[in-house]
Amino acid sequence: MPTKKPVKTTVARSRGAQVKKPAPQAGTVRVAAIQMASGPNVSANLAEAERLIELAVEAGARMIVLPEFFCIMGMKDADVVRVREAEGHGPIQAFLARTAKKHHIWLVGGSVPLEASTANKVRNSCLVYDERGKLVARYDKIHLFGLDLGNEHYQEAKLIEPGDKVVVINSPFGRIGLSVCYDLRFPELYRAMPDVDIIVVPSAFTATTGRAHFETLIRARAIENLAYVIAPAQGGYHLSGRETHGDSMIVDPWGVVLDRLPRGSGVVIANINPAYQASLRKSLPALKHRFIQCQQIEVDVVERRVPAKRLSPTGGEPVAK
Repeated sequence: MPTKKPVKTTVARSRGAQVKKPAPQAGTVRVAAIQMASGPNVSANLAEAERLIELAVEAGARMIVLPEFFCIMGMKDADVVRVREAEGHGPIQAFLARTAKKHHIWLVGGSVPLEASTANKVRNSCLVYDERGKLVARYDKIHLFGLDLGNEHYQEAKLIEPGDKVVVINSPFGRIGLSVCYDLRFPELYRAMPDVDIIVVPSAFTATTGRAHFETLIRARAIENLAYVIAPAQGGYHLSGRETHGDSMIVDPWGVVLDRLPRGSGVVIANINPAYQASLRKSLPALKHRFIQCQQIEVDVVERRVPAKRLSPTGGEPVAK
């Protein structure tokens, strides 16, 4: 099977630059991944996210995915706990809903700190909003990162309460499977997702583990599931002293990297081509050849609720209720 050439795009990487919108391709959907180097100030992070989302919209993106904890990378765990929100309430979620509606896009809020069952922890929650600004799905990160490499230590379990449910969404762009960062190392999570076309992996990989494994794991998840993978990341130095790997990328079902950004704030953009994906799955029906089934935890398959239609008062086209 020959590899498909990636679509070349030009997207601004720095402040003040202009976006050159590529020519549209029939039958494709343009998607974007946002890379950031977030800090402890929520308002500043939201402003930067808004700027980058606008660049992606100018380039024609209809679905945009933000990185893990795009809204805050705190100096300490308490900073993250301090800004956690109840589902459906708070400035971070209001920003996501308002922005999705304003630009008429699907917006994946990479992850947001939401309330947990204990006062000193958060849920690391991936929130998905449709073009009306409605929350259509929530996934709480299941796998919690732990690393002990000499002078480099991470224990997410001290801050984060894990989720326990796999979530996939039936969207206008195909079936989307949700995951966050460290989930990427656990292929059984993705095998538990029924018939996914697109996988999102908002991340904040460390510089150490990212250099070693990020691209390999992203491309592996794309290849083994014959799915597009959208992987926005934190990428750079943070005020806390942490360094994240970056290298946000969008990968096609054959494992081809369509676009990437090694470092710094910016936008990664590419076309998703359902016909190309279908042809690959027909030529290499590996998903139908599976005979070892993973034990599945509970799976939520989310159907978007579309408003019912009623006739307009003038008797013209139906309008949404």
